[in-house]
Amino acid sequence: MSRYFSAKIYRMDAPQKAPAGEDGVDRIQRAWLRERPGTPVDSIGVITRIWRIGKLLDDDRRRTMAGLGIDAPTRDLLSTLRRAGPPYRLTPSEIARSALVSIGAISQRLARAEAQGLVRRRRDRPDGRSVTVELTPEGHAVIERTVDDLLRHEETLLTSLSTAQRDRLADLLRVLLADLTGRTGAHDRPPPE
Repeated sequence: MSRYFSAKIYRMDAPQKAPAGEDGVDRIQRAWLRERPGTPVDSIGVITRIWRIGKLLDDDRRRTMAGLGIDAPTRDLLSTLRRAGPPYRLTPSEIARSALVSIGAISQRLARAEAQGLVRRRRDRPDGRSVTVELTPEGHAVIERTVDDLLRHEETLLTSLSTAQRDRLADLLRVLLADLTGRTGAHDRPPPE
């Protein structure tokens, strides 16, 4: 059990004074303990906060990306190509593995970005069966500007945490992500080449 929520402290026979810094997740944990003493509620303190933070970050990123004039799938495509390094070129399959989406989703993203002049497809074999996708100069400029603006903004979202706290949180989330991806068979990153 967490240090704040033992069955002894929050049996709720009488109203209890909330601990300093209590949030809505703490109230959910306490309510379950009150209604179902002995129910294991420690996961609520972690999982529910991760879900709520995820929702807040997703909403914020959508607003930020809209303000930057680019949608998330296009940014993801351009970012994947940019991180590949010069000549900023990958096959659609490599892009799909890196982005953790299907080839069909990549095809839609490519068509949209190509129509906007941000990427171009190249036929690399005479029979036309091998295709690579590369950033255009315009696509390169868009992702350079967008990444800088987005990451500067997202840095401000973490100002309540010290550098040591950020590092510790990143380490803990890495452990949890590795465990959950292993248990579910999901992929967190593309398979080794």
